[in-house]
Amino acid sequence: MADNLISEIYKKFFWIGIALLDILLIGTIGYWFVGEGKYSMLDCLYMTVITIATIGYGEIVDMSNKPAGRIFTMILSFSGIGILTYILSSLTAFVVEGDLNETFRRRKMEKMIKKFKDHYIVCGIEGVGFHILSELHETQRPHVIIDLDRKKIERVLETFKDLVFIQGDATDNDTLLKAGIMEATGLFAVSGDDNQNLVISLTAKQLNPNIRVVARCHDLKNIEKMKKAGADAVVSPTFIGGLRMASEMVRPAVVSFLDTMLRDKQKNLRIEEAPVPASFAGKSIADLNLKKYPGVLLMAVKTKDDWAYNPPDGYILKTENTLIFMTTPEERFTLEKVFSS
Repeated sequence: MADNLISEIYKKFFWIGIALLDILLIGTIGYWFVGEGKYSMLDCLYMTVITIATIGYGEIVDMSNKPAGRIFTMILSFSGIGILTYILSSLTAFVVEGDLNETFRRRKMEKMIKKFKDHYIVCGIEGVGFHILSELHETQRPHVIIDLDRKKIERVLETFKDLVFIQGDATDNDTLLKAGIMEATGLFAVSGDDNQNLVISLTAKQLNPNIRVVARCHDLKNIEKMKKAGADAVVSPTFIGGLRMASEMVRPAVVSFLDTMLRDKQKNLRIEEAPVPASFAGKSIADLNLKKYPGVLLMAVKTKDDWAYNPPDGYILKTENTLIFMTTPEERFTLEKVFSS
């Protein structure tokens, strides 16, 4: 990021800085010739500086009876004052218009991302991406947003003040690397374009083959293409929307229950999953002592090829099992610590 800051300053001030140095050099040499070599180079440089800076001190190099010297001074004044004014106005604009603040903000973001581990990357902030962001925020999962449109990011910042984001192209390797893809757990390719989501999935898997990629697909015929490109799961909002509308009609109580669960900000219940670690293999569900976690309700165990719903206390766990339970984010953190220990 320091390199980016230096690069931006270089682009804005390099050539105008060269012009200022040229003016100082020309002025110094010019006054040395006007003074017929009677003055030191330091005196000539000082004369140049007070001339272009309009300080107004007395003449160091005597201009009496030297019309050429006075013409040279006038030309030097106009040139030098113009360049100096441009530098000061550009520097002011660089700070006031937010360029410098934005640069330091991006630098702070990238430092934060470097500390992230097992986080999620959301590529595309509008529509589906916003709801994904909201869910990650509610369940307290670390995440990074990538979007090319600054206006979209600004709109989301109005809701999520502490949003960690990168403004850039998610199909670009460098952008994904800045988002910490090598340390990330999952990536959402949810831009509004199927082709772009396909490229994002492919790029993400090439950089980190172990990352889980979930892609959005508008056209159902592109689902297989996205899976072949590297997406672990492909979701069609149109298809899901159709199922949801059918559920609203035939099982409204179930839909109401799920909606209430997701929207309840106080209990903040979610259906979560946790793989069974090797240290728990061969133990029963009773050995987990889940009763001491009042916010946890074990719903099922996913086996290698099947499901065990509402498993009894004597159910023996295996390493390929995954526990499915309803809980709060706080209780989920507690269980994850117990499993990891």
